[in-house]
Amino acid sequence: MKLIKNKIIAGVTIAATAAFSYTASAANFKMAIGDAAGGTQWELAKTFSELMEKKTDGKVKIDLFPNGQLGNEQDTVNDAAIGLLDFSVLAINNVTPFSPTVGLLTMPYVIQSPEDAVLLTQGQVGQELVDNTIRDAGVRIVGWAYSGFRVLTNSKKPIASPEDLKGLVIRVPRNEIMIASYQAWGVNPTPMAWSETFTGLQQGVVDGQDNPYITVYAMKFNEVQKYVTNIRYIFSLEPLIISESVFQQQSPEMQKTILEAGKEATDHSFAYLEETESKIRKDLQAKGMVITEPANGEKEWIENVTTAVWPKFYSSIGGKEKLDNVLELLGRQ
Repeated sequence: MKLIKNKIIAGVTIAATAAFSYTASAANFKMAIGDAAGGTQWELAKTFSELMEKKTDGKVKIDLFPNGQLGNEQDTVNDAAIGLLDFSVLAINNVTPFSPTVGLLTMPYVIQSPEDAVLLTQGQVGQELVDNTIRDAGVRIVGWAYSGFRVLTNSKKPIASPEDLKGLVIRVPRNEIMIASYQAWGVNPTPMAWSETFTGLQQGVVDGQDNPYITVYAMKFNEVQKYVTNIRYIFSLEPLIISESVFQQQSPEMQKTILEAGKEATDHSFAYLEETESKIRKDLQAKGMVITEPANGEKEWIENVTTAVWPKFYSSIGGKEKLDNVLELLGRQ
């Protein structure tokens, strides 16, 4: 956070100089997208862009830059924080280093259904995390892409239990909760930037990774991965963020339009997930991917991380009571 705050101070002049373009009756914005075109990040971004153009009678246009063209996902948080970037769509685990309480939504096996994800992101819990992210990181979450559960893929063998992971090198984001989860399953994963992941899998630097089916499909991981394990330890959420300094430079009417478009794009994202995930899974199987269900209803996977990982991160997410309240809200005490 020291890095961000220092950059914010250094970037005040830049942001102020650019302010006139954001408050004009017509405006062009830039949006970074971590994934390639075709995934849920792209679908959210495209829908939001279309809605903004429609709601402003064409006065607002948003240029989309997919596949990390404007930098890796964590870099885009920094750039948005200082007003050098308007919007970004990225994996929630890349927001967590800047606003640790958001890690609540990446705690393994807290979210166990798409409906759980909607309840948490669009209710009181989600609003609190939005407020925290504005405070901590200088960016505002205005929309959510629902991408589905992160399934495990690898190029070596079918995986049914944590024991089967031994000997495999698994890529994870630079996210402490996800790293700790794999350690609880008995392996030391390899943190790797998203932009390097396909090449790492292709060259055999890493054997596997985890991401939702839609992301696996959009990134063409089936070309370098054969086996899928249907673990459901994290439901992948991809927030759409706007630079808070850029947001505050808008008129009240424009702010309202941004929030409305974000809500409508979020609703579309959930419908898109429901419509496409099963089709994509079948297509990946047709392309040669082999899908394995976890042994014993995922019992060992769940027990290992809830006992070893949850206590390590109580303080960063706001305390054990915070997690207990969320579990109660979800009907699981």
